[in-house]
Amino acid sequence: MFLVAVLLCLAASGTPPAYADWHVLAPGMEFKWLATKTPSPVGDSRIAVVRIDPTSWQLELVGRSQAGESAGRTAREWANAHGLAVAINAGMFGRDHRIHVGYMEFRGHVMSSRVNEYRSVAAFDPRGAHHRPPFRIFDLDTPGVTLQAIRHEYASLVQNLRLIQRPGTSRWRQQDKKWSEAALGEDQEGRLVLALSSAPLSMHDLNRELLSAGLSLVAAQHLEGGPYAQLYVKVGELEIEVVGRYGTSGGGIEASAIAWPIPTVLGVKQKPATP
Repeated sequence: MFLVAVLLCLAASGTPPAYADWHVLAPGMEFKWLATKTPSPVGDSRIAVVRIDPTSWQLELVGRSQAGESAGRTAREWANAHGLAVAINAGMFGRDHRIHVGYMEFRGHVMSSRVNEYRSVAAFDPRGAHHRPPFRIFDLDTPGVTLQAIRHEYASLVQNLRLIQRPGTSRWRQQDKKWSEAALGEDQEGRLVLALSSAPLSMHDLNRELLSAGLSLVAAQHLEGGPYAQLYVKVGELEIEVVGRYGTSGGGIEASAIAWPIPTVLGVKQKPATP
């Protein structure tokens, strides 16, 4: 399952251009397809990208640990149940299919207290009156940057495996393993960049695609791979669902045709109107 509803102007036959224009879904939210320069052995060799202005949209972390759910849901199901316009994996999870593998906190609720060696932390909901970006991806190996310091400045944060280090350096060497990938990035203007490649790529090749695509990425983190990787968008009458289908197992690439339940999503919803 790749696409539930196709954007107008994207339904033409043939391979989409590598730098297709952004399509405005709503103020502060845009979508485009990127055609990859690296051909994939399976799949359609393109990456779905959503760009979101965090001054216009409200970020949410929704999952089993704080929503009281007895089981996981697909990104589509999480979005529909909690009124999210966009939902993507919040990150990898443990064998219990419940707890995030790194640190995760949402507005005072610690969804996972585990702190591991992953060097990327995405933060939002800035605290206090000091001017801070509404969304930022931090590198924990930057001098002076610590998890506790980020917690002091932001009320919501999620620790994940790093793909791209600020100010735009790939952190993955080439490898044989390839998988469908969901990723979260930050661009030079502080916007969220959500990307999902259903076709399998190595993370080295994915980083190269994203950094050469004119997205102005300065940082990015790995969210999930294989059939767990999901991106769902529902804005007005428009509905888009892109699901990872491919993962590396036993030396080859295995495929799944359905979205698998996931315990937590990073979601986006319209900000309440200011009186």
